[in-house]
Amino acid sequence: MREQVAQYLKSLQDSICDGLSQLDGSSFVEEAWTHHSGQGGGRTRVLADGEVIEKGGVLFSHVSGDKMPSSATAKRPELAGKSFEAMGVSLVIHPRNPFAPTSHMNVRFFIAGADTDEPVWWFGGGFDLTPYYGFEEDARHWHQTAHDACQPFGESVYPKYKAWCDEYFHLPHRQEQRGIGGVFFDDLNAAGFDASFDFMRSVGDHYLPAILPILERRKDTPYDQAQRDWQLLRRGRYVEFNLVFDRGTLFGLQSGGRTESILVSMPPMAAWAYRAEPEAGSPEAELLSHYLTPRDWLS
Repeated sequence: MREQVAQYLKSLQDSICDGLSQLDGSSFVEEAWTHHSGQGGGRTRVLADGEVIEKGGVLFSHVSGDKMPSSATAKRPELAGKSFEAMGVSLVIHPRNPFAPTSHMNVRFFIAGADTDEPVWWFGGGFDLTPYYGFEEDARHWHQTAHDACQPFGESVYPKYKAWCDEYFHLPHRQEQRGIGGVFFDDLNAAGFDASFDFMRSVGDHYLPAILPILERRKDTPYDQAQRDWQLLRRGRYVEFNLVFDRGTLFGLQSGGRTESILVSMPPMAAWAYRAEPEAGSPEAELLSHYLTPRDWLS
């Protein structure tokens, strides 16, 4: 079971890096690493200062530990103190052009108490989109692809995991969404291993079809410094979420993971400004009022 999942995750990392490299015209640089405890490691791949991608990281990790971190047991206290094994692929892609959105994807497999007679396993993951300028065409395409990833598993799956994504990628201290969402799922095991694994693979396999057409449309859009400044301000919100609320970041730090790999999701540049409010009626204001509000993009 472990080897089957690990092989898929490595091949997913390969295919995503190949697809993004072809778009950008640059290659990812790989660094293999071993966990400081000797319990596992991974492959970190980074593309920096590309033509399309200003910074992107696509990571595979497979680690284990003697005690589940608190971030992983906050909602499942019965797992506190158990050993764990975790593997996954996670990525964040920050394009250079302000009209091209940041995208995130993660698929993962956990086993708690792997060294006991009653291990508990589950899958989790999803993908979400963070635009800096809103386009209906992009939002509909992103959510249609998310819908297509879920459709073979039942009519109720996409609405359920779309709502979960909207709830998860929310900045409560700002009272705003991080982006336009997508799908998010966790604790997936009720349908059995084969069906749960199939669903995780469907989500992972739909990331490239979701993001590549959007980047192709937006990568060469002309922009000015004011639009670049707005992009950097919104990236600051991205940083706030990842460092304060993101479960994956917290899990990595609390489990003693490799800091450089954990924080590769940070953008190369971001900005904060005191009370920076967009002008009423501007495209920047429309992003906040129309796009960063949970809604049905497929109706």
